[in-house]
Amino acid sequence: MHPPGNEERGVEMNLSDRRFDLIDRYSRGVASKEEVENLESELEADREFREWYIDYLNIDLALNLVISQDLNDTGPFVTQSKRVGKVAMLAITSVIGCLVASLVFLAHFKEPFAVVVKSIGPGEFAAGEEIYSDLFELEQGVLEIKTAFGANVVIEAPAVFQFVSPQLLRLTKGRIAARVPESAHGFTVETPTGKAIDLGTEFGVDVPEQGEAEIHVFEGEVIAESSGGKKQNLVGGEAFSLQTGAGLNRQLRSGAFILPREMPLFKSGDSNAQSKASQSILKRLESDPDLILLLDFESDDDLPQGKYSMVQGRWPGTRAPEFVREGDHMDLEISEETAWPEISLAAWVRLDRLGEPYQSLLHTDDWSNSKPGQVHWMITQANTMRLALFGNQTIPGAELGGYPNSRMSVLPEQGRWVHLVTVYSSVDRLVRFYVNGQFDNEVQQVTAYPAVFGPSRIGNWNVRDRTLSGRVDEMLILGRKMDDNEISELFETGNPYQTIR
Repeated sequence: MHPPGNEERGVEMNLSDRRFDLIDRYSRGVASKEEVENLESELEADREFREWYIDYLNIDLALNLVISQDLNDTGPFVTQSKRVGKVAMLAITSVIGCLVASLVFLAHFKEPFAVVVKSIGPGEFAAGEEIYSDLFELEQGVLEIKTAFGANVVIEAPAVFQFVSPQLLRLTKGRIAARVPESAHGFTVETPTGKAIDLGTEFGVDVPEQGEAEIHVFEGEVIAESSGGKKQNLVGGEAFSLQTGAGLNRQLRSGAFILPREMPLFKSGDSNAQSKASQSILKRLESDPDLILLLDFESDDDLPQGKYSMVQGRWPGTRAPEFVREGDHMDLEISEETAWPEISLAAWVRLDRLGEPYQSLLHTDDWSNSKPGQVHWMITQANTMRLALFGNQTIPGAELGGYPNSRMSVLPEQGRWVHLVTVYSSVDRLVRFYVNGQFDNEVQQVTAYPAVFGPSRIGNWNVRDRTLSGRVDEMLILGRKMDDNEISELFETGNPYQTIR
């Protein structure tokens, strides 16, 4: 099978050395960025060449699978690149030319494009299930897939996706993260507003129900191509919006994606039972006479007003609000008539990125001399928890910024759900911090007013320095102190991981 050239079409001819070299280098994962772009441009411009190239990829996959069987590979796919060079390919194409037709051979060769490695949550997928070119809708849970060429892909619900080939995933809706080894260089994710072409990397693609798709590169390099025609090479730490026009640079949101290395940490078989146990505790808290606020975000009727998106929560099939863009927030109406001598604040949090001046977990709308005790709960630039009440004072110089802070980083790794609790007592003049069920630090206050709320906000309290980028689940405010056992139980029943390190 010879690649068509510009001079002759539809007949046998001498190989176009330049085109064959491009394909050979691309198949072996050694093509430069410029060579990948040249190959892509020629494929787009030449329909016959494009059809030949599809046949080549199919035969290449078949040969890899035959080779893997001959070498007694234990797995269903070749784990290292065993693609043939130019001379060998000439001999192979001659053999294939003797067949009735290459497409007849391929029609009887039905190998999967990918297989399911792990499925978390209810659904139709099971480990070992083969994935072909069907269109799938993932309504709940998380799916880890390994392609025929070795790329690991994690797909998070809700998602609509289809493998066009082992090297091309069409993502209509949803969020994926891919770890691409050398054997799968060139793996491409196509979205309604553009595509991401891998050059050897770990990256994520987010296709929201409304808005433009985004590419986020965690390691390595990716070509981002908007449907408007703009191409941009992205390296680790960069992100790009695939717009119908030119496209725009974005801030990296690495924590917005479940990466392949996070998958082994999730509980699977007992997650549904544990989720029910967690809900049972929340039901008990609903009847607590000191309850001020409890949001599990599951009922549309109870969702607060604001600007945010609802995405998957900690458990498959559950929901959580996500705050991504400037101004995303959730408004809370909490009575300002009561001053609370003691309070407990708790929430599960998954932040997209660290290092913001302040990540605003919950801020009251007022912060003035007229209302001492106004509550601001946040994560600082040092990645520590902070509880600030207007008018409260600590010992001068004892605390960073003059307000109580947790001691350890509350987010040791981006992209993990963490459980945060702060307990405050104006009676004891004491603030205590807990991370993932464990006591972390306590800070004595010189001045300590009772806590006051009133109209409050989760998310972006202002657009300058009180922002939030990430998800929040199970926000709880109690008008009393929680003890260590309560906090530990709340974490243990709500923890979606095998362990949190």
